[in-house]
Amino acid sequence: MARAFSHPHIKDITLDGILHALSDSVRRDIVIKLAGCKKLGPTKMNCSEAACPKLSPSTISFHHKVLRESGLIRSEKVGVEVINSLRKEEIDKRFPGLLESILSLHHSTKSKK
Repeated sequence: MARAFSHPHIKDITLDGILHALSDSVRRDIVIKLAGCKKLGPTKMNCSEAACPKLSPSTISFHHKVLRESGLIRSEKVGVEVINSLRKEEIDKRFPGLLESILSLHHSTKSKK
């Protein structure tokens, strides 16, 4: 039987942990995909749907592990898949405006390249 994923309690999530997790552009892209669009709201996706298809499965797993351990995403095993969702509401309560600011800056810097 597979082990359940460990997720930090919201009070244990740190600003340093979030900033570290979002310091990588691949992880920011994953978080943006999980955030969904404003009309549809947050999305649930398996690991390969949320990550760049050019990455190896081990690299995708590593990025999701960093996001999960920082408290940004929640992962749940459903059959053989791992379904991930962004903990946006919880993060917004703990650090108001942080995710929105980082992700909007990520969009603006990517569009300039």
